[in-house]
Amino acid sequence: MVRNIVVLGGSSHPDLVNTVCHLLGIPNGRITLSKFAVGETRVEIQDSVRGKDVFVIQSGCGKVNDHLVELLITISACKTASAKRVTAVLPHFPYSRQSDIPYNKTGAPLSKAPTLNGGKNDFTFESRPGTPGPMDSPGLGVSHGGLEKELSRIALERGVDGGVNGVDRVKSHPPTPLRRTNTAESIGSDTAKGRYNHHHQHHQNYQGSSSVSSSVNTNEWVPPKGTGYKQWVAQAGTLVADLLTCAGADHIITMDLHDPQYQGFFDIPVDNLYGRPLLQRYIKYNIPDYQNAVIVSPDAGGAKRATAIADALGMEFALIHKDPYHPSYLWFMSKDLNVPQERRPTRITDRQNATMMLVGDIVGKVAILVDDMADTSNTITRAAKLLKGKGGATRVYALVTHGVFSGDAIDRINASALDKVITTNSVPQDQHKRLCDKLVVLDVAEVFAEVCFFSTGPSPLHAWDVRC
Repeated sequence: MVRNIVVLGGSSHPDLVNTVCHLLGIPNGRITLSKFAVGETRVEIQDSVRGKDVFVIQSGCGKVNDHLVELLITISACKTASAKRVTAVLPHFPYSRQSDIPYNKTGAPLSKAPTLNGGKNDFTFESRPGTPGPMDSPGLGVSHGGLEKELSRIALERGVDGGVNGVDRVKSHPPTPLRRTNTAESIGSDTAKGRYNHHHQHHQNYQGSSSVSSSVNTNEWVPPKGTGYKQWVAQAGTLVADLLTCAGADHIITMDLHDPQYQGFFDIPVDNLYGRPLLQRYIKYNIPDYQNAVIVSPDAGGAKRATAIADALGMEFALIHKDPYHPSYLWFMSKDLNVPQERRPTRITDRQNATMMLVGDIVGKVAILVDDMADTSNTITRAAKLLKGKGGATRVYALVTHGVFSGDAIDRINASALDKVITTNSVPQDQHKRLCDKLVVLDVAEVFAEVCFFSTGPSPLHAWDVRC
């Protein structure tokens, strides 16, 4: 029996909340969650939380936005009710894939200004807006039809410039537009020119049109239709971190963040628990002759996670590399660019798999794919086809911490070369398990119950690592 602790559960994962409370030997905190007719969330806490440590368990799954608002209102209600400390327990953190979106070089293309020798204007995606010099006119960095050329001609004819207080003064240098050479990456533009032209040609082919209307100036970059071109992308991860902090959360507990740097957005303590001990335990006790198996990362981003398991168990490691400039990749993207994720084909063809290259030897061995999340399961199913086809693996397992399985992910897994998919119940898996015989679910309730128990003593992260 743990005293002075109240566990409140949201509507996202009630089974996990019940199991955690059972392991702690305390009753579930009484809370009323409902919605008004207009769709607004209503939260009412029926137990006294004054002076107590409150744990609010809410996973980022299902109706993610509704569950997030529900969590924020619950945290605020606990702080208003004079709770000593409020800890938000999020087994699967929402918006964890939007923690940091770096500057995308394809997001703000610049075109060269018209050259004096009448040469062709070369476009490149490898440019960034440069800082205008003291003699540069503002706002002329990007070519807008013949406007830039016309302004330069008029300035040369007049030879004057508007001075201070409206008095014209003669300029020694006529106003010149911002040249491509003023940008930071102008040196490498020529080397990237061929890659862009190849990429741009594929976009034009699948759009069914290789030319732009004559009314559009050729000096102005026009994004291909249907490509989802967006110049600026919001960083929702920072906003979610600020919302949790402003709502009154004193502590965040989660498991296997997609981007570990997400913790830096918080001004409060964040404990990022690892699902690695659970996955390692399954490998040791459920995969025969696991010492001769190979841990495989489905992409370069998960290499560190996979190598940690391989080193801990003394196993070999392999990596799947994706080539984003492979012609088959461009063809695959052109076919699926406008197709929603839930409508993508469930069976992977050899042409789509041509963009993936296996680095390592798995011939005649068991391959174990390791990843932190499976959303549409497109990555792991393509990797499984590669491992069993070209790789020559005898069996393929997939171990993921968060099995979201949105859309037709379950159908894709059933039709894939995967023999088993092992995941945790950080999100509800009851319905998925009924639809897929390949699915094995590991329970994380014990992990979070221990974290709640040790929360008033040593660091929860330290306690979980020591036990495993």
